[in-house]
Amino acid sequence: MTQDTQFTSILEVNLDAIAENYRRLKAYAPTAETAGVVKADGYGLGAEAVAGRLYHEGCRVFFVASVDEAMTLRPVLPADARIAVLNGYAAGDTETFIENRLVPVLNDPEQVERRVADCHRLDQALPAFLHVDTGMNRLGLTAPELSKLAAEGDRFEGPHWLAVMSHMACADTPEHPLNQQQLARFQDARRQLPGMPASLSNSAAVLTNTAYHFDLTRPGIALYGGEAVLATANPMQPTVRLLARVLQVRTVAAGDTIGYGASFTAATPRRVATIAAGYADGYLRAASNTAEVAVNGRLVPVVGRVSMDMHAIDITDLGEETLRAGDLVEVFGPDQWVDATAEKSGTIPHEFLTRLGKRYHRRYTGKVDLGSANGPHT
Repeated sequence: MTQDTQFTSILEVNLDAIAENYRRLKAYAPTAETAGVVKADGYGLGAEAVAGRLYHEGCRVFFVASVDEAMTLRPVLPADARIAVLNGYAAGDTETFIENRLVPVLNDPEQVERRVADCHRLDQALPAFLHVDTGMNRLGLTAPELSKLAAEGDRFEGPHWLAVMSHMACADTPEHPLNQQQLARFQDARRQLPGMPASLSNSAAVLTNTAYHFDLTRPGIALYGGEAVLATANPMQPTVRLLARVLQVRTVAAGDTIGYGASFTAATPRRVATIAAGYADGYLRAASNTAEVAVNGRLVPVVGRVSMDMHAIDITDLGEETLRAGDLVEVFGPDQWVDATAEKSGTIPHEFLTRLGKRYHRRYTGKVDLGSANGPHT
């Protein structure tokens, strides 16, 4: 542990490790372009810093969820960076897309018609992605909708189509039959769109099967070091270290309980530290009585319920002088990666990372200053 009296708790983000993960993902799919999915504030780690470093590594396509997320990135990325918005092309947002060089992912026939009309109105081949649904059943043109538009001949004329894309539902489980079903449906969609580049792979698909790679891959969680494929060794580097402040250390008597709901009862006297990381900070309530944190490389259990601002850990086995108020313990990091915490909490690393709160002081290593992002319209 370390002492740092200035900040409550600290989130260290290793942008060098994110860059290394990007390079590894590119090596898995060397014939494809590798995009960066930086939605949800770069999976909780800071989209501006993450995207800046990925751009420095050669990434030129970035995916976000919303227009608001795209507008946060636009000023910090050079003009040749394409920022694609997954949630679609709403009627009220068209001028924002055009004026700020944002790329819509078109999810239904109305959005396709809207983008085509804007291309004709401006006499420009505006860029776009075409999203077709192959089995996720969230967003995207259905197979009948795509077939109807394709049969009409000119319904796709006008935009500069960066790719037809789809999203895999079960790529984290390579043996799942839906994977091959989605691949077959995607190939059928591609046959109706001759010459259009293609994009199917999320993180898990990049790592498991070259048949999914096509022209553009879209890794997310793997960039940030999270486990993308279930029950396999994770080839990515950890990228974040969460250090929580010890607020108080006390001895809990045998028979006493800890936290809300009295969900933990001490069978014997226990030495307990309360640390400053709660569910308001993204340390999920699901970690109560199940997860562990690291103290000097040794894992100790979370005891009692995680509350809004703090949770307790049992440090009995470490000795009385190991921790004191003001010290820092590792909630996530090299000694206790988020994959393990997520598994013990019955969830996925994505949820822990994207919920990381604003109360942590953030420290970045390997940050890149791209300078002014103003440039010609591309």
